[in-house]
Amino acid sequence: MDDEQQIRSVLKNYGIENFQSEQIRSGLINQTWLITHQQSQYILQRVNPIFPVEIHRDIEAITSHLSEAGLITPKIITTNGGHLIYENGNDIWRIYSYIKGVTYNNITQPKIAFEAGLLLGTFHHSIRDMHYEFTNSRSAVHNTFLHLKNLRTALAEKKGHARFQDILPLATDILEYADTLPVLPKTELRKVHGDPKINNFLFDKTTGKGICLLDFDTLGNMQLPLEFGDALRSWCNPEGEDTADTTFSLENLSAGLEGYAIKSDNLLTTDEWHAIIPATQVIYIELAARFCADALNENYFSWDPESFSSHSEHSHIRALSQLTAYQSLTENLTESNQIVTRIFN
Repeated sequence: MDDEQQIRSVLKNYGIENFQSEQIRSGLINQTWLITHQQSQYILQRVNPIFPVEIHRDIEAITSHLSEAGLITPKIITTNGGHLIYENGNDIWRIYSYIKGVTYNNITQPKIAFEAGLLLGTFHHSIRDMHYEFTNSRSAVHNTFLHLKNLRTALAEKKGHARFQDILPLATDILEYADTLPVLPKTELRKVHGDPKINNFLFDKTTGKGICLLDFDTLGNMQLPLEFGDALRSWCNPEGEDTADTTFSLENLSAGLEGYAIKSDNLLTTDEWHAIIPATQVIYIELAARFCADALNENYFSWDPESFSSHSEHSHIRALSQLTAYQSLTENLTESNQIVTRIFN
């Protein structure tokens, strides 16, 4: 059964027929379509099996909380039977409400970083005192040691890969930089989005104002500095992660953190804001290791066949992008930490 037939079969369980579908290819993990039905639009996703079905209870709880607080947020649309997901064989499908706006894969204007900071600060402040226990623990999401181990395993097991000799020098550099990473303080676990990269934010196309966060598959408890690392490695990379010619933007750093500080209401402790830049360094190396391992394993991240010759090549470039941005940040550590201190001290 092809995608169009599967979509038609799935949508019948939502009472949706005579629709139009358009695939959205910006995500790295899930497959996504924009569904137009009569005067309404929806976001349909085939959920990657790496995500347990329990995450949908977490998504429903958090988005309901945000909605009750008067914030704009996508909401899961239930099936005719009242279920959060539809299981079709081995596939898990879900539908979100559609919110009009635009997303960006990289930030070329600091004002967009400022708006993203406002949204993330609002999100963290809104759920800080929420009494809810996540069903999805995501215990290994930022286990840097494990991701580096996976890279070493890929190097040991994939020596016969056609591009092994091309990938080996990059992998060696990543592992050497990993040995010099700062040790992060043990700060408290907080409720977080878990993946606040820039294309998980929605903006008004005309004004550039932030509308809401998207993609809640990664909700959980985590140290806030790591949440910032996930955000800033994306917000402060104006060139995007599909090129090796990357830099770390101090202008975007300043704008993003200024927006966050306005809405977060002094949420961060001293230890947390002191750890923002070191955590960003950790995330860059961790993600470089994940992309580099995938360049050999070719089994995790999605890839763009229109721009790259293979899954391996695309993941290789992404790994190089993360490492180059890390090097740019490391060359500007003093200035970066001064910006953080100015805003949060």
